[in-house]
Amino acid sequence: MASRQKRLPANAPGDFYVDSTCIDCGTCRWVAPASFDAHGDASRVYRQPDTPDEAHRARMAVLACPVAAIGTVEHHDLGAARDAFPDPIDGNVHHCGYHAEVSFGAASYLIVRPEGNVLVDSPRFTKPLVRRIEELGGIGLMFLTHRDDVADHRKFHEHFGCPRILHRADVTPGTRDVEIRPEGVAPMRLDAEITLIPVPGHTPGSMCLLYRERFLFTGDHLSWDASRARLAAWRDVCWYDWDEQTESMKRLQDYRFEWVLPGHGRRANLPAGEMADSLRACVRRMARVAAGAA
Repeated sequence: MASRQKRLPANAPGDFYVDSTCIDCGTCRWVAPASFDAHGDASRVYRQPDTPDEAHRARMAVLACPVAAIGTVEHHDLGAARDAFPDPIDGNVHHCGYHAEVSFGAASYLIVRPEGNVLVDSPRFTKPLVRRIEELGGIGLMFLTHRDDVADHRKFHEHFGCPRILHRADVTPGTRDVEIRPEGVAPMRLDAEITLIPVPGHTPGSMCLLYRERFLFTGDHLSWDASRARLAAWRDVCWYDWDEQTESMKRLQDYRFEWVLPGHGRRANLPAGEMADSLRACVRRMARVAAGAA
């Protein structure tokens, strides 16, 4: 639970606040952007919720926070916020909420479809979320973008009986029982709607999932830089090989998509042509960084 004694002084006066246990994962800033922003190396409440919808989104941020760093002075009924997850993004694609500290607050997503729901990366295994996922049809398949954002994958597997996919190059002792382990860099077509695209770089076995040629789930490979309004990759969090990540990004130019849904960073929605232009510009910047480093 958040502590009033640890309340950060940068918070706006009033009910909601962020305390000093914040890990600066950014979750609250895009769950409830009307109330939360970044300040130094933490989030803060820069503006207290002013409408019922803003208060609802702020309560959702309370639940989504991976370290329970968001608190309130007044008592709040969180029932509606619990029921709001998985939170619809566009059509049958949802944000799961309930981010996990072990994944440094990475986002996870649920694709709801008649052929079987797909969980992209693992949130915290919590009863309210599990109940809602059961109501939405359970989990038919779990896709893990890379080794860092696996959180409670085993608990979800054991509860729903869903097979898990993780690239062989990213299998660790904690994921040694994963059922499906693609190899190499060739794309893998799961069905008419889903293609798995290996994108080594951030980690040796990073992969993206492309759904319906509209939604690209990118893990930590690619996200949106809100401050510059452009797609971006981050050299300082490339744990494996920047040149490999640049080459992987070039291969993504062969695909059409309108959404970028990352584990960390902001998501983006642009017309396919604009998204392609932004991706090409991102590749050019990455190549310049690589050349400078060389």
